[in-house]
Amino acid sequence: MQHGKYRFIVGFLAAPLALYAVFVLWPFVQSIYYSFTDWTGLSADFSVVGFDNYTRMLKDDVFWKSLQHSVLLVLLLPLVTLGLALFFAFMLNVGGRRRRNATVSGVRGSSFYKIAYFFPQVLSIVIVALLFQFAFNPRDGMINATLKGFGLGSVKPEWLGDPNLALICVMMVLVWSTVGFFVVLFSAGMASIPKDFYEAALLDGANRFTTFFRITLPLLWDTVQSGWVYMGILALGVEAFTAVQVMTVGPGGPDYSTTVLPLYVYQTAFRDGQAGYATTIGVGLLIVTMAFAAIVMRLGRRERLEF
Repeated sequence: MQHGKYRFIVGFLAAPLALYAVFVLWPFVQSIYYSFTDWTGLSADFSVVGFDNYTRMLKDDVFWKSLQHSVLLVLLLPLVTLGLALFFAFMLNVGGRRRRNATVSGVRGSSFYKIAYFFPQVLSIVIVALLFQFAFNPRDGMINATLKGFGLGSVKPEWLGDPNLALICVMMVLVWSTVGFFVVLFSAGMASIPKDFYEAALLDGANRFTTFFRITLPLLWDTVQSGWVYMGILALGVEAFTAVQVMTVGPGGPDYSTTVLPLYVYQTAFRDGQAGYATTIGVGLLIVTMAFAAIVMRLGRRERLEF
């Protein structure tokens, strides 16, 4: 049985590892190399400039603003999104009142609520951003029209035109568009937890608060940790970029109040024709992403609980 084992393993791993190296690792290596050049992205001619791009990046005020906004998103978005998703999933699965044939059950209509929460996942983030761009329109948008209908016509926030509110509006849209996915994910995890645990806790007089923190959260911790990393990557990547690109003035405005790192990379490369400097900012984004994932995995490390 041991004869030819390693050749068998290498034979199966060679092709996947080769594809991974070509399409994942090699682009990273290329980006790091181009970050030391003055490549415009439009010409094959460029020269190596050493650490000039990195020195420029450290002195770039827009880069620091973008970094600040990205860090704010990666700290707040997972916290708010996963917190709401855990609450909704708990109520939909084990937070309902006791019924005649079930000691532990979700709230009434939980199946419908799961579909309603998941509905934004059916829509592209571009469509979601366009819908909320119209909703936040200060003149004829749905939100200000609703305020006017409640007799608050004098309150007319600029929303996306206000530097103090624009990033908050983007965050609200990202939470609304992603929370449903995690509700379904956590619901699947809760459905696999034996009901006997909850029934025993209820017999001992435990309330919903206690059962959530003593039973549900510890047994779902691996799923929550993975969701935290995934949500952080979305906040640092395509979801945040698309929402800011579509919704905001500029985009990234007003006054760079919503500019995030992926948007700044895009603008520097394709609007300003400075691909070498853009890849330098991309390397900075890579470092931030890897640092975030490492911190979450390190701080979230716990003894694995099985049932």
